[in-house]
Amino acid sequence: MANGMMEGKKAQDWLNLALAVALFVSPWVIGFAGEFMAAWNAWIVGIVIGALALATLTAFSEWEEWANMIIGIWLLVSPWLLNFAANVNAMWTHVILGLLVAAISAWALWDERQNPHAHV
Repeated sequence: MANGMMEGKKAQDWLNLALAVALFVSPWVIGFAGEFMAAWNAWIVGIVIGALALATLTAFSEWEEWANMIIGIWLLVSPWLLNFAANVNAMWTHVILGLLVAAISAWALWDERQNPHAHV
């Protein structure tokens, strides 16, 4: 039964969930918890990505992947829009995780178009 529940679940959803956790803990692990905008951005966006990944694991919906892609792009540009690009640790964490989230979501969308019944 557990295998039946996991049938059709994509690796991309699990990867985005792992990236959400990594983003959430990154202010403490990477050392920018004292940088207000960077830390709060990581915490809030990490929760949103995690919630979307869990929702997609429960029942696939294309809009959730599009939302994750947009959030990944937000992570990519947020160091400059929120003025914390001078903190190299925070900036690179956001840029790298943003690229990964956006790329994984694009991969999930591509995969859904190639295998439309894989999420049934």
